[in-house]
Amino acid sequence: MLRLDPSNIEEVVRLINEGHVVAIPTDTVYGVTARADLPDAVAQLFAIKKRPTNVALPVLVSSTEMIDELGGRLPASAQTLANAMWPGPLTLIVPTTKALAERVGSTTSTVGFRIPNESLTLQLVQACGALAVTSANEHGEPPCTSADEVIAAFGEASGVAAVMDGGVRNGVVSTVVRCDEQGYDVVRSGALSGDDLAGVFR
Repeated sequence: MLRLDPSNIEEVVRLINEGHVVAIPTDTVYGVTARADLPDAVAQLFAIKKRPTNVALPVLVSSTEMIDELGGRLPASAQTLANAMWPGPLTLIVPTTKALAERVGSTTSTVGFRIPNESLTLQLVQACGALAVTSANEHGEPPCTSADEVIAAFGEASGVAAVMDGGVRNGVVSTVVRCDEQGYDVVRSGALSGDDLAGVFR
């Protein structure tokens, strides 16, 4: 596994665009990621993570326009939350195309999207397109918060091509919210509290 610093971002972009799985820093924890439009790379991501293929992967984007381009649709509740909380530690599960949903393991035509508040991550999304991502750890284990932890968790034989060392992350995962025309439901608590979300609508 290569260890690359942010000055090597072009090498990280090359690896991702060639279909490799790479570990990257986000604004919450380290993630392992692959291009969302490359089915083989996404399948490898599931295998590396040892994640059940029916536990959907979220998708990192750099704008709400990118969600539109992918066939996603933000209901009114999602649009309100996005306007207030993005970029940031909020994943919004919203309706999207069946093709994208199936590629990232969703058994319904919905996908979780997030715009991270991290310049390195956004640069990668802008250079590679939408990225399927999951926290850097084997399924069920605590997420990694540093490049050292990523290397210890996955090792040389894991299939992770490289880790981009962006320093230590805060370790608090994103809050996951499912949105539809009726409103929203919190699926996973994280960096944003229920009060934070409710305050947006007051």
